[in-house]
Formats: sequence, structure tokens, C-alpha cells
Amino acid sequence: MATLGRAAVCFTFRNMFLLCICLSFSFLPFTLSAQRNDRPIIGVLAQEVFQPKPNQTSYIAASYVKFLEAAGARVVPVMIDQTPEEYKSLFNSINGILYPGGGVSIISSGYERAAKIFYELAIEANKRGDYFPVWGTCLGFEQLTYLTSGKVTLSHTNTSGVALPLNFTNETKDSRMFKGFPAELMKDLASEPLTENSHQWSLATLTYNTSEELQKFYKVLSTNTDGQTEFVSTVEAYDYPIYGTQWHPEKNAFEWTKPYIPHSPSAVKTTFYMAEFFVNEARKNFHRFESEEGESKALIYNYSPVYTGHNSSFQQIYFF
Repeated sequence: MATLGRAAVCFTFRNMFLLCICLSFSFLPFTLSAQRNDRPIIGVLAQEVFQPKPNQTSYIAASYVKFLEAAGARVVPVMIDQTPEEYKSLFNSINGILYPGGGVSIISSGYERAAKIFYELAIEANKRGDYFPVWGTCLGFEQLTYLTSGKVTLSHTNTSGVALPLNFTNETKDSRMFKGFPAELMKDLASEPLTENSHQWSLATLTYNTSEELQKFYKVLSTNTDGQTEFVSTVEAYDYPIYGTQWHPEKNAFEWTKPYIPHSPSAVKTTFYMAEFFVNEARKNFHRFESEEGESKALIYNYSPVYTGHNSSFQQIYFF
């Protein structure tokens, strides 16, 4: 009887132990998902149309939307000329924002005004532990330099329509942006012209080196040159999830109108690795819309892109 009793106790203990193990594993996915938002929504900032028409006063190039969607995010257009209250409400509903390239003023435009409000909201949020990433491409990169320094720091460069390899700095190896990139792709980025540049203004390396505000805020990950002026081409903030590229990672996979846009396998991989990085940053944010109805009304699915490849540098554009 004593033997049977000990066996029963052992059997019961083993069952309870196994049950605890099973319960621990059953809760594991929920614990992990609680640290990650797998339904990220990212705002893309619109900007003024150069020659507006009825119902076409602002726009977003569709390639930026595809860029984010390809990495598992949904997109909300951030309209220009909204009230600060409307922007704050939207900020609290989305998980990150992208400032796209374009051709409007970085000191006096609807684009600049909205970018400034979201930049300041992002700084405040990140200071209190509310992780909110910001990305600037080309004009968006230039906009970030203005918002951070409070002044125009750009120099004219001959970089309108050229693909270049990246000259990586020593800061790259410890960067958040590139740490997930395969070694082979990093090698290709450093040796092949995989990054498309469409800008006439750049942040000269010399200017960065003499700007206390920019030096304290941004880590330089890569530079380039037009043959005369060395300029900063990729940055990430030291203390905030704020990132910028003077080049266009979205074009390699989604724009086809210009012959200088690279479409090699490594060029296209660059598009998707950059997109994956930023969308993963947005997954660390847990803002959400107050209702499913509000979320549905805000999404870019409510708009249809227009084919513009025959007369524009963009294949498709969303007009607002």
C-alpha cells in the first residue's frame, strides 16, 4: 500500500508539473505579442500639388504606400492644413510617420507645418517612454535637418537623378537601422550604385561637422559625394527612433519611369530591408484608433491611385 501511495503521489506530481509547463507555453505567444503590435498603421505626409486642380490640391506618391504595405503595415494619409487638435488625435491613433520626398518648402508649406507638429509630438512622446518612430526620405530628410537645427543647413549638389553606392561610416556597425541587413547586401550597398538620388540640396558633411545641434542629435551612418561636395546620406538619431535617408529606398522596387533607378536583386532587397526595419520600429508603438469605424475611414484604402507614369516621375499618385 505504501508503494502504491508513493506511486500515486509521484504520478500526481508529474501531472501537475506537466500541466504547469503546458500552461506556461500556452501563455507564451500572448506574452510575446503583448510586446509587439502586429497591426501597425503608419501615417504618410501629403504635400501641395505644384499645379493644383479641383480635388487635386495635395498628393502622396503610391510608391511610399507600397513600400510600407510590403513590410506588413497599413497606411493613413496625413493631410496638410489640418488643425493641431486633428493632428494630435491622429498622432495618438497611428504607430509612426513617414515624411516623403517631394518639392515643397521645408520652411513655409503645409507639409512643413504638419511635419513640425508631428516631430514635436514624437519627441515629447518618446521622452515619456511612448515609442513613436519618424522617417524622412529625401525632402523628408531635409525637413528633419531643419526641424532639429532650427535653420536651413543645406548646400546645392549635383545629385538630381543618379544612383550611388553608400560610403558607410564607423557608426554603421552599431546602428539600429542596418543591424538586421545581411552581410552580402551591406557589401553590395557599399560597392554598387543601389541608392537612387533625386535631390538638388544636401547636408554637406562639413556643415554637419560644424552644427552642434545636428551632431548631438544624429549619428551619421553613410555619406556620398557628387564629385565636389561630400554630403550626409543616411542618419539615425542617438536618443530617438528618428531616421533619414537622402536617397530613395522605395523607388528600387516600385518606380519605373527613370533609367537611373536601380532594379537589380540587391537594389530591390534594399527596398524591402529598409521597409521591414521601419515597420518593425512601428510595431513597438501601441497607439490605436478609438473605433474600428474611425480606423476604416482614415485608411488610404478609401482612395484610388491614379496612373501618372506617362507624365510624371511617379508611376502612381494618390490625389486629395
